[in-house]
Amino acid sequence: MALTVLCLSFVLFLVLGVPVAFAIGLSCLATFAVEGLPFETAIQMMVSGMNVFSFLAIPFFIFSGELMLHGGIADKIVNFARSLVGHWKGGLGLANVVASTLFGGVSGSPVADTSAMGGVMIPIMKREGYSAAYAVNVTTHASLTGALMPTSHNMIIYAFAAQAATGMIGGQAIKGVSIGDLMFAGLIPVFWIMVCMLAAAYWQAVKFGYPKTAAGTSMVEKFPGWNAVLRAFVASVPGLLVVVIILVCVMEGITTATEAAAIAVTYSLILTIVIYRTMNKEKLLKSLAKASKTTGVILLLIGVSNMLRYQMAYLEIPETIEAVLLAATTTAWLMLLYINIIQIILGIFLDMAAHILITTPLFLPLAIQMGVGPVQFGMMLLLNCALGLVHPPVGTVQFVGCAIANISIGEATKTAWPYYLAIFIAITLVTYVPAFSTWLPSLITGHPVL
Repeated sequence: MALTVLCLSFVLFLVLGVPVAFAIGLSCLATFAVEGLPFETAIQMMVSGMNVFSFLAIPFFIFSGELMLHGGIADKIVNFARSLVGHWKGGLGLANVVASTLFGGVSGSPVADTSAMGGVMIPIMKREGYSAAYAVNVTTHASLTGALMPTSHNMIIYAFAAQAATGMIGGQAIKGVSIGDLMFAGLIPVFWIMVCMLAAAYWQAVKFGYPKTAAGTSMVEKFPGWNAVLRAFVASVPGLLVVVIILVCVMEGITTATEAAAIAVTYSLILTIVIYRTMNKEKLLKSLAKASKTTGVILLLIGVSNMLRYQMAYLEIPETIEAVLLAATTTAWLMLLYINIIQIILGIFLDMAAHILITTPLFLPLAIQMGVGPVQFGMMLLLNCALGLVHPPVGTVQFVGCAIANISIGEATKTAWPYYLAIFIAITLVTYVPAFSTWLPSLITGHPVL
């Protein structure tokens, strides 16, 4: 009875358009009432879920990204990418992919990445002979790399959700997951996604003859010369250094991830106020307001999701799901395929933070049984969640890109399949080739990472 109330009320609230955080919280409270459990326990679970020191990294990473977004860093990254590949066929599309990937490392947020790159690149691409759908798809799909970058607050959320994970894989004990390992694990998948996006953008540009004038004739920029590329690169380096600073601080044990995030904020303030001088009072207040709003939403999700985790443990939901899947198959590769399919379906309807918090305790223990460690599973999960950001009906990132381009989601989705394919390939590689995500952190840390 309680499980029926939990599931049906949650689905009902989502159908009614209630925000995910409130839908989770209200459905949990309804279940508490049916079970006769004290509401004080629900509040305790909610508060204890948010009262974690490592979560301080979340507002710091978000604020750093907002400072970079409003501080003009995006323009310098765009100039560098455009000078490097802008003269190729579909040059602006290729430049967009490179710039979105680089800025994803700075912002750590696909939504912020799309807002920054889309606001700069989509109007330019439309003006210079590219279709609106092409401009949107290139921007939104390349921005998904921000979810796997070292500055991603979603990695912090996953590390929290996976902290109770235990088990044995090949004689190696598993206990939680290292944030530092996660930061390095995402770099090779990010590079692969960028390469696949470049291939997809180039293929579509050749197929449709982008860029082209209103008369239908093709037009391609001239290469500005290596001196111009070098100048643009030098101008963009200070902004890109934030990724290096975070990785070095964590890798060398100089700081924790939370302290590295605070350093990133300090560096961003110095960079935008003192060096570039692009930050004014209005932009700073806007960055603070946006970071506060985003942090509030995420922490509320974390609190109510911890309440949900308590309910799931009380009702033995993870054990039930595990039993159902094990009854379906005990073959590792098929089990991982089932998990990915379920994740992709859930990603269509759930926001990224909620998706991570809800599904990690459900599927990570089962993945560990199949020989998949928490770092590898984290990359699988983040990629599945990222795919949901560009797929309707939720598709937060795709909505932002389409709003900037002033086109419908349906129009953009018609030509998005090459970019979906790139993400699916990355998910497949992370799932079935462990070294794709674990080789680099193992090499850097000097011990096996699973």
